[in-house]
Amino acid sequence: MDERAALAEMADRLPDAGDDCAVVDGQVITTDMLHERTDFPAGTTRYTAGWRAVAASLSDVAAMGAEATAAVAAYGAPSFEADELAAFVDGAQDVCHAVGAEYVGGDLDSHDEFTVATTAIGSTANPVRRSGASPGDAVCVTGTLGRSAAALELFDRGDADQANELFQFEPRVRAGVALRPHATAMMDSSDGLARSLHQLSEASGCGFAIEEPLPIDAQVDALAETEQERRELGVFFGEDFELVCTLPESDVPEAREAVPCPLHQIGTATERGVTLDGETLPDRGYSH
Repeated sequence: MDERAALAEMADRLPDAGDDCAVVDGQVITTDMLHERTDFPAGTTRYTAGWRAVAASLSDVAAMGAEATAAVAAYGAPSFEADELAAFVDGAQDVCHAVGAEYVGGDLDSHDEFTVATTAIGSTANPVRRSGASPGDAVCVTGTLGRSAAALELFDRGDADQANELFQFEPRVRAGVALRPHATAMMDSSDGLARSLHQLSEASGCGFAIEEPLPIDAQVDALAETEQERRELGVFFGEDFELVCTLPESDVPEAREAVPCPLHQIGTATERGVTLDGETLPDRGYSH
């Protein structure tokens, strides 16, 4: 049973779950767990691990259109090395400061594999959920797609410096806040564009017609050898943590002006189905 199947099994017991964060009295809260084996390739620095682990949770806060408040992390490792701990905390603090939040501590524990569990909180009186898209809405995405896929390829090639730089993504907290007055539905693309679209489709009860060209990251173009590989890395790989959202077509120009990063319109909400250039887009993406 993969993560999605496990979440489906828990749906009846947790009827309020399903968005990127839980919402409690004007606050949003989320938690994530990352492991060395699956999330931190060989060559990942502890600074990058601290940045990326905390950023993953801050990205969920961004997806709700919330202001980021604070984050904590539980750090587990076979041994505690002073320089590694210091680098991890530096990365966690720096990514929090980049989005106006505070890193306020956490927990340490011995573990046979380097593992990090992070929690982030934010605040908003009007969270954006996954369930508000309607036929006719514009479908938009921030930034570029495939950045993390390119990083993994660079780790494999031994270019750890450039790979670490790509892994240190800035959570789209400010973009999420700017989109909040416009967005009808929103989530982050941690599982990939294709899977995110299917998740939004299921939550909102509508479909999406997506059209190329898509905003594939320039690093993917430099590394991919075929158009099929380019699409695989940009559309299905995941772990990009961009925002995928819907909003009224008439709001797109104003939203673009407000959002402090590129905002690309990639399609339109429809009655049913998820397609790319008229062909069915498979429900496939990153699996934990």
